Amino acid sequence: MSDTILIPGGRDVRATLDTAASDGGGDATGNGGRADAVVVACPPHPQQRGHRGDERLTAASDALTDRGIDCLRFDYGDWDEGYGETTDADEAVGWAAERYERVGLFGFSFGGTVALVAAASRPELAGVCALAPTARLNPDVDAVAALGEVVDRGVPVRVVYATRDSTADWEPVIERAEALGVETVAFESDHFFVGRAARVGEAVAEFLAPRLRE
Repeated sequence: MSDTILIPGGRDVRATLDTAASDGGGDATGNGGRADAVVVACPPHPQQRGHRGDERLTAASDALTDRGIDCLRFDYGDWDEGYGETTDADEAVGWAAERYERVGLFGFSFGGTVALVAAASRPELAGVCALAPTARLNPDVDAVAALGEVVDRGVPVRVVYATRDSTADWEPVIERAEALGVETVAFESDHFFVGRAARVGEAVAEFLAPRLRE
């Protein structure tokens, strides 16, 4: 089951809330009878047709809802060089935190970088998983540095990457992750994980689900 959500804030941010199977009632704002945990999912680059219906996001959502965890997939507001997009992620986390006991954060490609940067200011997150993130969000925002801040705040992190990725500048993120003792998972794939979306979704859910149940 899915509901369309308008995320409050200064930008036009719309989302789809995929809800896990439940015997109870409830609606998208009240959360009655629904899961007590949710993962906010950040899409890839909007200027490269990234959106909340991306197959990697929907695969992760399917794997999460199968485990009894809701997933909030959102679209960014108007393009803002990564700054507004990070705000969008933070607003989505804020919306989720008002309605759920535990919140996780996930993103793919540009969205993976957004997730790392947004997580640096959200120590209450139960976990963050970045799929194929690039090293920088823009010239001013370094995801490698953000990763260190996330770890310093005690938020569990997993970084999933593709060994044949020639699209994203992922190597600095993985090098830093390994130096920090952050869990990394490698796929023999290209940046888009062609034919491996379901396996990628499982890699996201198997990391986040246990932490969202703690």
